[in-house]
Order: sequence, then C-alpha cells, then structure tokens
Amino acid sequence: MPQHVPSSSLRTPLPSVPQPPPAVPANPRRIVFLAHRDLDNPSAGGSELLVDRLADGLTRMGHQVTLLCGGPASPRLSAAPERGGTPVRGYRVVSAGGAYSHFLRARSTFARQVGDCDLLVEVCNGMPYLAPMWHRGPTLCLVNHVHTDLWGMRFGGPLAPAARIGRRLEHWALTGARQHGLLVAVSPSTANALHGIGVPRERIRVVHNGVEEPGPRTGRSPEPLFVAVGRLVEYKRIDLLLRLWERVRPVTGGRLVIVGDGPERERLERLAGPGVEFTGHVSEEEKHRLLCAAWLLLHPSAVEGWGLVVTEAATRGTPTVAFDVPGLRDSVVDGETGVLAPGESSFAAAWCTLALSGARRELMGETARDHAARFRWDRTVRRFRAVAAEAVRSHRP
Repeated sequence: MPQHVPSSSLRTPLPSVPQPPPAVPANPRRIVFLAHRDLDNPSAGGSELLVDRLADGLTRMGHQVTLLCGGPASPRLSAAPERGGTPVRGYRVVSAGGAYSHFLRARSTFARQVGDCDLLVEVCNGMPYLAPMWHRGPTLCLVNHVHTDLWGMRFGGPLAPAARIGRRLEHWALTGARQHGLLVAVSPSTANALHGIGVPRERIRVVHNGVEEPGPRTGRSPEPLFVAVGRLVEYKRIDLLLRLWERVRPVTGGRLVIVGDGPERERLERLAGPGVEFTGHVSEEEKHRLLCAAWLLLHPSAVEGWGLVVTEAATRGTPTVAFDVPGLRDSVVDGETGVLAPGESSFAAAWCTLALSGARRELMGETARDHAARFRWDRTVRRFRAVAAEAVRSHRP
C-alpha cells in the first residue's frame, strides 16, 4: 500500500528516486496458446478439446486469451450463455497458416497479429514451435504425451530416417531448447516420460483433463453394444480391435461401433467383419447417446496422454477395457473402473468376461462414475491458472 504523503509536502519538489521494476502480476492477464489446430478443425481431438476448455475457462475468469494455430481459424463462442441467455464472445483464434506451414510462420504471425502477451503457452504435440528461442517473455509448455515410440509407427519402412529426426527434434525441443521454465503434463505417465528424456521433475506440473457434467442418461442397449471413440490413425490400433472382434463376436454377439474419422478409415473399413459399424464424426448428443447405450468402451491405443473418452464414458456409467499403456493406466483404475490388459489375449478375455457378466459390468460402471466426478473442467482450469501464475513468477529474462 503506498505511503500517505501530507499535502503540505507537495509544495517542495521531491528528489528523484530510482523506481523499482514493475511488479509481476499475480496472474497473467494476456495469455496466448500456440497449438497445431483449432477445435473446429476436422482433425481435432483430445488435445484441441483441452486447449479449448482451458482457453474458454480462462476467458470467463477475465483473462484475454488468444489461440494461434494452423488451418482455418474461426471465432469461438463460450460453451454456455450468461445468466441473461445471451452467448458471450469467447477467446480469439488466429490462423498462422496451413497444417504444416504454420510451424514456420508462427513467430511472424505472433509478432504481426498478437504483438505481446504475459504468457505464451506452447502446446507441444510432436513437432515443436521452439517458442523459448524467439519469445523473450514467460513461456509454458503443455505436453499431452511424448511421441517417442509413435514416430516409428507414423514413419515406418523407408521413412524410418524421418522418424529418427522427428524423435530427436521433439526430445531436444523439450530439453535442450527449453532449459528453464515449467512444463505441464496431463498425466503422471506423461510426467514420467518427460523425466525419462531428461526434464527435471521439479519443472513438471501435472494438470489432469476434465470432463463435462453430462445431461440425463439415456437407456442402455438391450443387446450387446461395444463402442470405440477416437481419431482413426495408426497408434489408435483400431485394426487390432477389429482382429480381436473376430474372436469375441462368436462369444458375445452384438455390434461394434467405431466413432471417429481419420486417414485410416478406408483401410479399416476394408478390414471390418460382420457387426462392425463406422459412424464417422458424430454430434455431442449422439456421442452421449452411444456412450450411455454402450456395454463397454474399448480403447486399444498404443499410448495416450490421458484418454479423455475414458472419463467421458465413465460419467455415463460405462467401464473401459484398454491396454496397460501410458495415459490409459492413469484414466482407468484397473479392476475397479475397467480392465487394463497386458496383451491381446487378455484384452479379448476381459472383453468377453465383462460382456457376459452384467452384474460386474454394472458395478464397474457405478465405480467409474464416482471416480469421474473427481475430474471436472473447472478444476482443470483453476489448476492450470495456478501453474500459469507460477510460470510467470519464475521466469528468467
């Protein structure tokens, strides 16, 4: 609090005194997210949903938030109207170029269309922006998962050299190019992966994904219904799920519904046997209906940052069968909210066992719903805001 100065003393000029530097704000007001895609991008997934919820939540708290991304940019509206019923304008979205060119143009677009901010949040999903090398202010790195093994899945055979380059570039961007400042991991698995490539644990903060409070539940399917949700890319391993379905279907019967789209869809549709349905992208209402109706959520992915759809299914009382891999071992409590399988045979066995045991499946679903109540977006935003403030306070010019 400034000291009170008597009015009589103002008649005599005060001597010049060196002024202290401006105080660091308790919470950064102008926040910029630098990410690959906007939520409206056709290829958007869990990472884009996380950034959207963070940006929208921070905007509601009074921060000025901008998303600088690749691809088409569209203005956002807040997810819910104010009490008066009128939607409020959400955060700003700026396109820096195409899906790949924006990595090269991010710096110039930031300088031209953003100018400055109190905190720059770099969302590192494989290809880095190297923000600490060109942004002089505080930065924070948000990591869903480290792509160490995924580079080889994406670039195999004759493209193996590209996989090695990508892996080394990602690791250097998270360690060598970022020797100071904080990193946010979305799960303990991601935190362990960051530490494994050389990031000190004292610089890692864990901020879990949240989930929306779902509306009223719709009915469970009377016939066996199994659902998988996600972008159809290599590491999601839907082809493996289709192979296992051929072993499970004679035991359980029913349908397997694959929700989502992606570059693998055409190949996967050719592999699919009887009882398999591909829906492509669906509305939130239809996803809600399918997750309520499903007997089980199936998640055959090779790695995840968290596995957001696991929590979404859990809020509807639907347990998950997944592989015991990073991210999914954080979002699934093995034996309580679902089953984590160490291999293909155990995955198929758990699938059949839960499909044939309605009482156990129901109990797991209730436990999953109780567990999911711990993860809500408002808590995620508050936790992220605290880490953002810490990143600003600890910044080294």
